[in-house]
Parts: sequence; structure tokens; C-alpha cells
Amino acid sequence: MTSLQYLGLADHWGWGTLDPVKPRRAFTLIELLVVIAIIAIIIAILLPSLGSARAQSRALVCGSKVHQLGEATAMYLADFKNCLPQVIAPLPQGGEAVVGALFGGKKGMLPVSGIDTIGAQRRPLNGYLDVPQNPTDAETSPQELDAFRSPCDKGARQTNIPVAGFEQVESMYDLYGSSYVINDHGLDGDFQRTLIPATGGQMPDVVDTSKTWLLASNPIYCYEWDADRGQNWYSDKLTEATVGYVDGHVRVRVQIPNVICEVENTTRDYTFLPVPGRIRP
Repeated sequence: MTSLQYLGLADHWGWGTLDPVKPRRAFTLIELLVVIAIIAIIIAILLPSLGSARAQSRALVCGSKVHQLGEATAMYLADFKNCLPQVIAPLPQGGEAVVGALFGGKKGMLPVSGIDTIGAQRRPLNGYLDVPQNPTDAETSPQELDAFRSPCDKGARQTNIPVAGFEQVESMYDLYGSSYVINDHGLDGDFQRTLIPATGGQMPDVVDTSKTWLLASNPIYCYEWDADRGQNWYSDKLTEATVGYVDGHVRVRVQIPNVICEVENTTRDYTFLPVPGRIRP
């Protein structure tokens, strides 16, 4: 008998006989496995939606960068009497012409058309962006210019560039110095000039400024020269691009039609041409 029972207090307070404390019951191995399985199922259900949300977030950042480049280009046009940012460089086949890839960004890796020699110092749009002091082109380690790098940039599975070592690349930003391109030629090649004449000069009058694209992420040229570069930057199933138009608005994830048999410079969403159906010399 305990002292409480002896004093009669246990019955008075309703405690009864005082039993020893029982040990707490732990989870069994089967219960733990069931909980883990349920968590795994929930994660499997959520992962696709989380991946889609991350992809859309990256696409929105890409759109913001195209918008920023578009504003810089508008300022450049005002200062240079309606001339887009342009650099004349030697062509692989001989002669010289405006090379659209040099409109802005850093020094690239491709050893043609001045891409690996003309860097941030001489790429004209850079001075219109809030970027650090441009390094000289002689520097061996080019300064990174984040404004020209798309978070969606996955390079190209097949570049169709006839230079050894560049058949496939993981980053167009590293290859050309920019993930973005300016509308200087159509899908038939460099000779098919659109908004920048081959020898340089003013942008032509544009019939529909809301449909003619000005700047875009590189996949807009995915099917150039009737070839598929495999630039699925935004999804695994579709070829899409972020497109900035002459009037200043930007569209994210515009679908690029898979046209291998014939060139399609004008689609329902955009056109390469200042006057649809007419190519500049």
C-alpha cells in the first residue's frame, strides 16, 4: 500500500491504484514503409507540375530580358537615325557584310565572321544596357553579360555549322556571345536580308510593327535552311521562342512551326519580313 492509499487520499481524489508508467508504442517497420510510400506518391504527383512551373518561370525571365533588349534597341534607333545595331565583319565565303550575331553580347567561341574576335567592346548594343564596363576584345576571359544569356538556353543538338567541334553545343550564349538574335535575315540564309541591309544602313519601313519581330531567342532560327537544329529550350515536345516585336511588345513561348520541306518566313504569330512577301536585296 502506498502512502496515498494509506492516508485515503487516492480514493478521495479519484486516482485509484497508482500503476507504473507504460512505455510509449513506437512505429513498426511496416508503418514507416507505408508513410514513405505515401510521401513518394505525393512527390511523384507534384513533380511534373513543379517542373512546369519552373520552366514557365524561366520563360518569363527570358521574356523580361527580351523586353530589356528591345528598350535598349529603341534608344539605339533614336540615336543612330533608324539604324539597328550592326557590325560589318568578314564572311566565310569571302567579302564583308553585316553579321547579325554581333549586335550585342560577349565574345563567342565560333571562329567565323568575327564572332570569336569581336567582343563586348565592339558590340554596339552593349553601351545601351546597364552592364559593367566593357572589357577590351584582347582579354582572353570575356566578361559575362547576363542580359544576353537566356535562362532557357539549351544550345542546339545539331547546329549545321560546317566547323569541326561545333556540330553540337550546349549554349548558344557561349557559341555566339548571346542567346538572342536580331532580325537581320530570313530563313533562306544571310543573303535574304530583312531589317538590316547587307552593307549596313537604316531599317526599312515596316508594314505591321505588331507582327514583324525585332529580337528573339535563338530557336526562332531553329529551322533555317530547311534543317532542324533541335532547339527545344522551353519544352521537350515543342520548338518555341521568346519574341520581341518592332512595336515593343514581347510574347513568351511562341511556337515555331516545324517546316523542313519549305521555308516559312511568315506565320500566324510573326513575320521576318518588313513587307510580307517581299525580300530586301
